[in-house]
Amino acid sequence: MNLFSHRPYWAERFGVAPFLPTSRAEMDVLGWDSCDVILVTGDAYVDHPAFGMALVGRLLEAQGFRVGILAQPDWRDTEDFEALGPPNLFFGVTAGNMDSLVNRYTSDRKPRSQDAYSPDGASDRRPERATLVYCQRCRQAYPGVALVIGGIEASLRRVAHYDYWSDRVRRSILIDSGADLLVYGNGERQVVEIAHRLGRGESIDSIRGLRGTATRVSGLPEGYLELDHQDVDAPAAPGEGLLTLRRKAVRHARERTVLRLPGFEAIKRDPVLYAQASRLLHAEANPHNARALVQRHGETDVWINPPALPLSSEEMDRVYELPYRRVPHPSYGSARIAAYEMIRFSITIQRGCFGGCSFCSITEHEGRIIQSRSADSVLREVERVRDTVPGFTGVISDLGGPTANMYRLACKSRRIEAACRRPSCVYPDVCDNLGTDHGPLIDLYRRARELPGIDRVLIASGVRYDLAVRSPAYVRELVSHHVGGYLKIAPEHVSEGPLSHMMKPGVASYRRFAELFERFSREAGKEQYLIPYFIAAHPGTRDEDMLELALWLKKSGFRPDQVQTFLPSPMATATAMYHARKNPLRRLRRDGGDVIVPRGPRARRLHKAFLRYHDPDNWPVLRAALQRMGRRDLIGYGKRCLVPPRQPAGWKPPPGAGGARARPKAARAQGRSRLRRRESR
Repeated sequence: MNLFSHRPYWAERFGVAPFLPTSRAEMDVLGWDSCDVILVTGDAYVDHPAFGMALVGRLLEAQGFRVGILAQPDWRDTEDFEALGPPNLFFGVTAGNMDSLVNRYTSDRKPRSQDAYSPDGASDRRPERATLVYCQRCRQAYPGVALVIGGIEASLRRVAHYDYWSDRVRRSILIDSGADLLVYGNGERQVVEIAHRLGRGESIDSIRGLRGTATRVSGLPEGYLELDHQDVDAPAAPGEGLLTLRRKAVRHARERTVLRLPGFEAIKRDPVLYAQASRLLHAEANPHNARALVQRHGETDVWINPPALPLSSEEMDRVYELPYRRVPHPSYGSARIAAYEMIRFSITIQRGCFGGCSFCSITEHEGRIIQSRSADSVLREVERVRDTVPGFTGVISDLGGPTANMYRLACKSRRIEAACRRPSCVYPDVCDNLGTDHGPLIDLYRRARELPGIDRVLIASGVRYDLAVRSPAYVRELVSHHVGGYLKIAPEHVSEGPLSHMMKPGVASYRRFAELFERFSREAGKEQYLIPYFIAAHPGTRDEDMLELALWLKKSGFRPDQVQTFLPSPMATATAMYHARKNPLRRLRRDGGDVIVPRGPRARRLHKAFLRYHDPDNWPVLRAALQRMGRRDLIGYGKRCLVPPRQPAGWKPPPGAGGARARPKAARAQGRSRLRRRESR
């Protein structure tokens, strides 16, 4: 069913709001006595399609519903939650564009000083575990109102999951929040269907089989066949070999089959079962062949319907061409919202990612089938940015999405795509069935930069370089016209061990791309540079792997200023590796097959130090590690050395760096310039 084929709700007569109302006064101006739907979000309200609540709100408005927004309400009592009165249909609750704990804490569990989604970066405008807290306040304010949760925090916590910040397995957020329904993934189809069914007088409890949602159930629905996880993919006991497979010899329609995952209590006790649950969950990610999942939590089952079907280009066009104002709500005055500043001149051209990187949650949230807008729709939005967004200077900051260059890429065969269960279309190599024609994207770039009033079109989204090298014409186009001096790409590592656990291509693909980048930059007469990103302390990474990476960085002349330490986000495959020390990408076994996991602050700090080998603050810990690893030859002043034997004059260890144990003995004065001169000999 087309997203816009529903008969509009009766409140369509009220028309389009300049901004979705955030107060009773704004509702009065619009002539509303109540809201049909109230969206509660942990982000500031920016009326821009890159902000989830604005997109969902405008979509529901286009369906005829009156939608109010409670942006960053004070959660300490219910006053802000009562500001718009009770919604006629439901509260829609989200933590915002980021998981609230990822938003609040670094990968080292240190509080962030600023929140990019809050006015002037205020870090106290949303609570930890915002979805749970907001749901509690909605229930306290209006106990009988239907409660629907969504957004990335709910999406990635829809099953029992390892929570890095509490270092334990937590229940599905559907259970802990007390919500009636959970929407996962991009929720347009689900939210529109929920609103219209409630608008027709149906009960929230009657909405049970909707794709892309999770509900609480008791008992198996009539006509379903249940497959237990042990019948499909049971971890082998010691001595049983790799895997025990006990498939039921029965014929049953896939759409009437449910797969029972290991229950919450079981995976809380047994990390191997946690890895198995992760393995099964990710195998059921293709909306064309996924089965429903069910997971026991105490006396209750959480039922997860298969993912929603992707949007068509026509539907995507209409969603992104709704009447967004593309600016923050006027109530923020002159306050700066950093996340908005970053994207206000950017355009989303596609969704989804078929890369399947184990540390990334894009595939789990948006799916691996690419959903692309039409070129005409993208160009119309470029013109709207040019004509309506304050401060526009002629430069579009990005045409992209989760990746820069997956626009209109898809499986060559619909039949093969519908049957495929691979977690990645590009690992260990690009699938032969994947179309890699970058022609439509090249044409889009050319048409965009030819528009009147557009001086430059930059590409800021990450380039998937293993795809790009298959289209040298694309690399030429990108490098010649769309790089602003620096291009960021993410090889993540150079050693095969970490790369295989990340599901990333080998360094040879990076080298091929770098050669094309340098060649086409010279041909264009431009001095441009690649900025590679790397991850420290990823599961599967040994100290020796980080040393290899540090030496590669030094040889290549890279001195990273900002480095990323692996953050185990909910539901990611690499998070299962981190927690269980098993690799769900392979068949599981209890005796052996353990994954090396750099855990604890000391191991994680060392791996991060290898990436910043040039920082004197890291030299003491690196010297100690090199001595322990038998690599004293890398301590010195020569070109092949990684760190010098002494600290520069006047150096003091940073706070929390280990106190007296990290202090070197008094040494002769040696400034950084002298160290550089010696290193170059």
